Amino acid sequence: MKYVLVTGGVVSGLGKGVTASSIGLLLQACGLRVTSIKIDPYLNTDAGTMSPFEHGEVFVLDDGGEVDLDLGNYERFLDLTLTRDNNITTGKIYQSVIDKERKGDYLGKTVQVVPHITDAIQEWIERVAMVPVDGKEGPADVCVIELGGTIGDIESMPFIEALGQFSYRVGPGNFCLVHVSLVPVLNVVGEQKTKPTQHSVRVLRGQGLTPNILACRSTKPLEENVKAKLAQFCHVPAENIVTLYDVPNIWHIPLLLRHQKAHEAILKELNLQRVAREPNLKEWTTRTEISSNLHDSVRIAMVGKYTGLSDAYLSVLKALLHASVACRRKLVVDWVAAGDLEDVTAKEAPEVHKAAWDLLKGADGVLVPGGFGDRGVQGKILAAKYARENKVPFLGICLGMQIAVIEFARSVLGMLDANSTEFDPETTSPCVVFMPEGSKTHMGGTMRLGSRRTYFTVTDCKSAKLYGDVAFVDERHRHRYEVNPDMISQFESAGLSFVGRDETGRRMEIIELPAHPYFVGVQFHPEFKSRPGKPSALFLGLIAACRRSDTILQNNGHLIKPVANGTSNGHFTVKSHQNGHAFKSSNGSLNGVYSNGNGVHS
Repeated sequence: MKYVLVTGGVVSGLGKGVTASSIGLLLQACGLRVTSIKIDPYLNTDAGTMSPFEHGEVFVLDDGGEVDLDLGNYERFLDLTLTRDNNITTGKIYQSVIDKERKGDYLGKTVQVVPHITDAIQEWIERVAMVPVDGKEGPADVCVIELGGTIGDIESMPFIEALGQFSYRVGPGNFCLVHVSLVPVLNVVGEQKTKPTQHSVRVLRGQGLTPNILACRSTKPLEENVKAKLAQFCHVPAENIVTLYDVPNIWHIPLLLRHQKAHEAILKELNLQRVAREPNLKEWTTRTEISSNLHDSVRIAMVGKYTGLSDAYLSVLKALLHASVACRRKLVVDWVAAGDLEDVTAKEAPEVHKAAWDLLKGADGVLVPGGFGDRGVQGKILAAKYARENKVPFLGICLGMQIAVIEFARSVLGMLDANSTEFDPETTSPCVVFMPEGSKTHMGGTMRLGSRRTYFTVTDCKSAKLYGDVAFVDERHRHRYEVNPDMISQFESAGLSFVGRDETGRRMEIIELPAHPYFVGVQFHPEFKSRPGKPSALFLGLIAACRRSDTILQNNGHLIKPVANGTSNGHFTVKSHQNGHAFKSSNGSLNGVYSNGNGVHS
């Protein structure tokens, strides 16, 4: 097994995740099998209990692991199916060591950070690296490891010590360290400054790790004299110094690395020159060019509560992007803060209220993503009502589906107090209820999580056609509440069709309004399994409905002229109106990271 470690220095947010994913993709293009590990130095056992404002979205894996959103980045870039063990946290490591100590596995020894914690880290890496995640048998050829945080952080030190020991143990030719650092340009002088990177490398070397390759973030390509200076003071050959300069979107990064022959430097360090071939990125290049030339737009109103932080809905954005590129449309996402649609805002901030409704009414389609808590719920209900009554394409995910059910109960069935027991425990019309197997005392890892099977009970529904007329689908879940199974007959008699259910037939998974052009709600999260070359069926349906196209439905979920399998990326802009302030983001860099309108991940 060969290992590539990606670390970051100077500041956070440089794009280590994008760099690690791009390196993995480049190695895959050379004919190698790749797996990935993300190390997060925080004490949480996993990301499940974190607020989206703290750490962005919680990404859910097939095995139910609630992990850092970077693992979603790896899965999309490399088309892998990772496990919860591919995300290492300080909490997991300490918990495993303490469990061993309680069992007496250390034979009465004093348990210390060195060697017990550092040994546990190394053992975890070696064990997980051997697990195949690409659907093939046997271990991968290369494991790409991303160390979260910034070199010099206190919480990272046990991991750096462990990785230093690990690099020595696996030996030369089996370990390559890529250090991502910042080379800023001061506006006053206009000169690229190397001192921050010099200091970062010095700290890294002082902690026992020596970089083999420097990946320098800068606004423009490094000048030759700057490269020479970095090579001299950082003890890295000039040909092993690459520039990650600003590009139109992050899909250019693998091409940027290939152009600078980063793969040759990595393969040389890992003694893989004779095994690997020249990287084949033909499809990737084609998609990058296609995505850069999209002009006909499709506007989607994203109605949520975390609209001030687009990373909270990162996978949803990417799934929309995958579908829009497949449909040859430039994606425009209008962020609508759900609370701004409510009557209370109309009284307190009428201009904000009007702006939010103008965005909603100007959109081609409406998407209500998942979430927790009662803030903004009434606004989401109003958005679902608008989409239902005005025949606007609608997709509700998780809470978004539950919202659609509540709105239908209130508006069509006349249950004015219809609600979820999450928001009103005393409601007399509980359309959405707490699941029996859930825990009300423990928050972490107690939801219905991971891949679950949904069976289609109506074979000629839109969802079944989009999935290719299959009998069932496996999608990832993350929820504590479900549609009340005792009220299903009332809903269906009024026209709301529950076309997908779990294996028991009592847990509702997919709703549709047959008379509506596209009104779909799902209890699961289809965005987590969307890939650039394999867009989520339900997101494809939404975009197709927005462009008034029946092509996808007529071809069992496939376009007549599909985008070839691979990865692509389109331009899109983001607008948000929240508390009277407009937030706009478009292609370019954000906090020194290549972004495509919404942050640092693919």
